[in-house]
Amino acid sequence: MSTRTASAGDIKEGSYIMIDNVPCRVVEVEKSKTGKHGSAKARIVGIGVIDGVKRTIVVPTDAAVEVPVIEKFTAQVISVAGDNIQLMDLRNYQTFEIPSSYVEEEAKGKLEPGVQVEVWDVAGYRKIMRVR
Repeated sequence: MSTRTASAGDIKEGSYIMIDNVPCRVVEVEKSKTGKHGSAKARIVGIGVIDGVKRTIVVPTDAAVEVPVIEKFTAQVISVAGDNIQLMDLRNYQTFEIPSSYVEEEAKGKLEPGVQVEVWDVAGYRKIMRVR
């Protein structure tokens, strides 16, 4: 898993964060004021990059949070068989398979052998984001 740490107070909407060990795109950040006996808190709401599930965490703004490192690369579809899609990484020509559930909605109908796609490798999860 490739992640780095960042301060919870620096997280902005549109960035990415690990919530419950799942990479999520941040859709909402709420920061509360410092209380009489505590530190300021950040409430961060994210949508899972892979599964689309909404997740929320509440942490102090000075706490360290995990931020996934997103690697984007181009791959070519070799075959679409049942629930799996076989791809070839065009950087090193290695082949790998991903489940068809790890495909962004807009790309689902366009996958066929020979098509080039943009793949995101997010904290060990691979997902087809779009057709090139």
